Amino acid sequence: MPRPSPPTAHRFPTRPRARWPTWTAGTWARTTPCPTSEPHASGAQTSSGTLRKHFQLFANIRPAKSFPGAEAVCDSADLVIVRENTEGFYADRNTFAGTGEFMPTENTAIMMGIITREATERVARVAFDLARSRRKKVTIVHKANVLKLTTGLFRTVCREVAQDYPDVTVDDFHIDAMTVHLVRRAQDFDVIVTENMFGDILSDLAGEISGSLGTAPSINASADRAMAQASHGSAPDIAGRNAANPVAMILSGAMLFERLAARHEDPAAAKLAKIIEAGVAEAIASGTSTRDLGGSASTTEFTAAVVKAIEAGAGQR
Repeated sequence: MPRPSPPTAHRFPTRPRARWPTWTAGTWARTTPCPTSEPHASGAQTSSGTLRKHFQLFANIRPAKSFPGAEAVCDSADLVIVRENTEGFYADRNTFAGTGEFMPTENTAIMMGIITREATERVARVAFDLARSRRKKVTIVHKANVLKLTTGLFRTVCREVAQDYPDVTVDDFHIDAMTVHLVRRAQDFDVIVTENMFGDILSDLAGEISGSLGTAPSINASADRAMAQASHGSAPDIAGRNAANPVAMILSGAMLFERLAARHEDPAAAKLAKIIEAGVAEAIASGTSTRDLGGSASTTEFTAAVVKAIEAGAGQR
């Protein structure tokens, strides 16, 4: 029986473009869970949001790929969502000081959505560069029929960037229609680029369609820094039960190694990423998975299966 192919949804171009400076000794990287459920005061950011804003980690790259042997709504999904990470309709990070959400009276709440040409262009180029290393298709998601000035600008700038990539096919959909298309035909999409809030919602949907949110990794990146982070929240309802699916965290770490490999042109880091991905894929294909994927393994049991697969040579043959 042929061995399953590891996920390839998040391949970075192997050689950085000139506008992306090479990594320096001062560059840091971090792997962290997403504490979306942690208590925080009104207007305060979560720790991950603070890091994204402070270090201007403008590109949130979130792959979604089905695993052979795992239950999934779409068993042939292989896409990646490139989410603009610093502005848009997430008011906790779209202003220089304070937040874009406020209450002028006790009965009135206002939120600002901010879209700029600069932020849109830089995230669009990440998406098109990524598409060139994959199946050469980019889908722009917006709501320009209603939010004509804000998401209309996002669509326009992405279309302008597309002119520099004549080898990449481009289409676009409204955010509401896109949710339907993902459910019906996720396998048809390659790279999806969108603003902050839309990208957050779509990536959760894509992760679940391809198997489970527990398999959805991500990386937050700027030109010279990166933070690996599972796409899902912290799941406090199962904390301490040894029941969480560790795939998203494991593959987020693999994405970080792949990012380092691209920055440094380091084949050893690239090989390590492939080994980790192959270990996860082989563990699932062998019948070991957590409950969200239709299995019965605990967190530690699944992790042990990954380690066993790697020790047996996964990704090294």
